[in-house]
Amino acid sequence: MISTSDARAWRKYVFIALEGASEAVPAGRLEVVEAGIRPVASTFVYGNKYLQRPNSAEIDPVSMPLAEAKEAKGRLFQPPAGLALFGAIRDAAPDSWGRRVIENMLKAAPDGLRETDYLAHAGPHRIGALDFRDSPTAPAEPGKLPDARELSYLLDAAAMIQEGKRVPKSLQLLFSVGATFGGARPKAVLLDDGRQWVAKFAALRDGFNVPLVERATLELARECGMRVPPTRPVHLPDGRDVMLIERFDRVMLPEGTFGKRHVVSALTMLGMHKSDTASASYADLAEVLNVHGAKGFVAADKLELFRRMVFNILVTNDDDHLRNHAFVWDHANRGWRLSDLYDVVPKPQVAHERFLVLGIGPAAGRLATLDNALSGAGRFGIARRDAIDIIGQLASVVREWRTYFERDGVPRAECDKIASAFRKPKELGLPRVEKRSD
Repeated sequence: MISTSDARAWRKYVFIALEGASEAVPAGRLEVVEAGIRPVASTFVYGNKYLQRPNSAEIDPVSMPLAEAKEAKGRLFQPPAGLALFGAIRDAAPDSWGRRVIENMLKAAPDGLRETDYLAHAGPHRIGALDFRDSPTAPAEPGKLPDARELSYLLDAAAMIQEGKRVPKSLQLLFSVGATFGGARPKAVLLDDGRQWVAKFAALRDGFNVPLVERATLELARECGMRVPPTRPVHLPDGRDVMLIERFDRVMLPEGTFGKRHVVSALTMLGMHKSDTASASYADLAEVLNVHGAKGFVAADKLELFRRMVFNILVTNDDDHLRNHAFVWDHANRGWRLSDLYDVVPKPQVAHERFLVLGIGPAAGRLATLDNALSGAGRFGIARRDAIDIIGQLASVVREWRTYFERDGVPRAECDKIASAFRKPKELGLPRVEKRSD
């Protein structure tokens, strides 16, 4: 085991819900060493019984490959160089919003808890299929989700957290069950119509109605032919708006319970620290699919990824960091699929020259232009002629964004607030793209 002076070791058994099952099984033993509140090292070893399962899935395809564990039972894995936590373990912990909820519940200062405290208190409704327990026989933590009728209470609790107020116990039990989800914006998980949804709320100091605009943007992406989970708008009697988006990591099983799908972020697939995101590119994610993609779906998922990159350029979604791209384990095809689209919000701005977080093409790096996107199409396995057609098709849909937004209930005044995010395709280099078709 790891030996570090002035440190404590946090030991848990990692459970995973395998495809088609509602109950999780123990997969292996995790140890995280922390110096103060900061993790400094980790190890993981798969359990022999888990390795014998015909339907076992690797917890982390980059730093815990299952094939290596089967070749050398008892193999002790460590995170990639420079990382204290395995990527898949980090993905199971809440991001900034979920941390604020846990801190409120535990009466802790912002970012004042150990990483393992956040991991331990994320609860049974965290993203993906992992769980952390004290022993191989420990039961799952109970946690009944609220339903859509309780949305106003969830919004009240979210507002208190944003204002730095303590959530009273009467709301805490209701809110904390499904509110430790990832991402920066306030949200909670709930049940409605026999399905699990992420309810996304407005935040203090928003410059426009983000729930309405985000939903309309996702529906615009659907018009462009991308894979988007079902969404629904909810307008409460007091005037507050909420966007519901169905969870792509949950599936209804025949017996009426929910199964969980194993999810890892693009950050994990690239073995990177979050501070390295700006050095990554969409082409790197295409290469992830070449290496780890599900059999029979690699070409389709790379095409989907290219479409998303072009769409982000067209709507100025510059929050396309590596934790806003994910991969879902596909047991039947023994590989990873690009997840459904999520977290896409236009960013109004006056700058003429704009950039995404991830690299777009070899012609101009992160510069958000359509001809830059075309320059890298080959890395996605897309012929130039086909890439030109895709760019033209997406541009023709997005240029009519106001029509689609108003159809989806975004008032004209709200459209005016975000109009600067939608530049004309000719300003984004569409004429240069069309010239390449000659």
